[in-house]
Amino acid sequence: MGKLMRRLSTQEPDFKQVFADLLAFETVSDPELLKTVDQIIADVRQHGDAHVLKLTQQFDRHPAHQFSDLELSQAELKAAFEGLTTEVREALEMAANRVREFHQAQKQDGWTYVDVLGNTLGQKVTPLDRVGIYVPGGLASYPSSVLMNAVPAHVAGVQEIIMVVPAPNGELNPLVLAAAYLAGVHRVFTIGGAQAVAALAYGTETIPQVDKITGPGNRFVAAAKRAVFGQVGIDMIAGPSEILVYAEGQNNAKWLAMDLLSQAEHDAVAQAVFITPDEQLLNEVAQAIEEHLAALPKAEIARTSIANRGALILVKDRAEGAALINQVAPEHLMLCLDEAQEMSEDIRHAGAIFMGRYTPEAIGDYCAGPNHVLPTSGTARFSSPLGVYDFQKRSSLIMCSEQGVKPLAKTADILAQQENLDAHARSARYRYQ
Repeated sequence: MGKLMRRLSTQEPDFKQVFADLLAFETVSDPELLKTVDQIIADVRQHGDAHVLKLTQQFDRHPAHQFSDLELSQAELKAAFEGLTTEVREALEMAANRVREFHQAQKQDGWTYVDVLGNTLGQKVTPLDRVGIYVPGGLASYPSSVLMNAVPAHVAGVQEIIMVVPAPNGELNPLVLAAAYLAGVHRVFTIGGAQAVAALAYGTETIPQVDKITGPGNRFVAAAKRAVFGQVGIDMIAGPSEILVYAEGQNNAKWLAMDLLSQAEHDAVAQAVFITPDEQLLNEVAQAIEEHLAALPKAEIARTSIANRGALILVKDRAEGAALINQVAPEHLMLCLDEAQEMSEDIRHAGAIFMGRYTPEAIGDYCAGPNHVLPTSGTARFSSPLGVYDFQKRSSLIMCSEQGVKPLAKTADILAQQENLDAHARSARYRYQ
């Protein structure tokens, strides 16, 4: 028992290489995948609604006969919301309210100041006009993803939020539609895959072109988002879900094991890593994982995930643990120890940090408030969680006074001459001579 997950120790001579191999994962590098996605995008650009309908009928077995059958009305969204049980509706409303409250604190305003020369400088913050949010459907049907994408867009002041969600066999989770209603989504289309991304990026006869696409999807969606970046903005290229749990001191091994499995059950290629300086705790967690798997509905997915990409790692001390965490730059990081806040000061790279034994990652997925759309595959080294700032853009403001422009224009004149840009130099020179 307790042998399902690989065990590593930083004291092993080949640890660095084995650890690097464990972290290595590429989501959208398959040439055949990219070729297929490029063709889908080209066909959608050329044939619009007709091709999106064709692919939706083919891949999702959707019973729609015409493209208009793929759009849901606001009345349908409202009916889904009103059809929820009181318990579920109140839970969804609580989650939405907490997500909205957190993201309202992120909203940025413009600013200006007057410099010593009397010139006005600043920044104007403007919401995007129209965004598209991708929500997974089918096996992965997440109303929480609707809230996490639509609410910050709504808070930012986006004028039109368009949601796409695949509906295999024409079936949709009513809770997804209820979440769209609650979050203020303006239009919903039951389409998915690379064809949905292409439709949002380039527009069709019915679907208007958006300025940015956010939200996770499968590898076809990820590849399509990468392909259309530049035509539109995107949030990130989402990889498989990840969790890294660091624990020491008094901990319940069963809790920690379930925390690891909470992400492993997402996907067979999800990654769950446990790090501790306590060998006894490591053994207890390994045992608890196998006990939980015996009763977990998605045991086969979780078992494959932890067997192929999971690890139990023994470190010599907390400092070594922090160094490994920064190397991983995990999507979700749980710090289960008394000094969690203190240790968090040493963490430079993580999508979200859950501090203390009573803060499971699962509440972050639903109702803590911060966004659950997080950087994966080590991109937390340079990326941030989705937020209001992703749905705003900034313009620089510059206004020179008649006197204040003169020293700036003289400096610009000199530097422009050094760059052999004569029109630049003369343009500046007019303002001070």
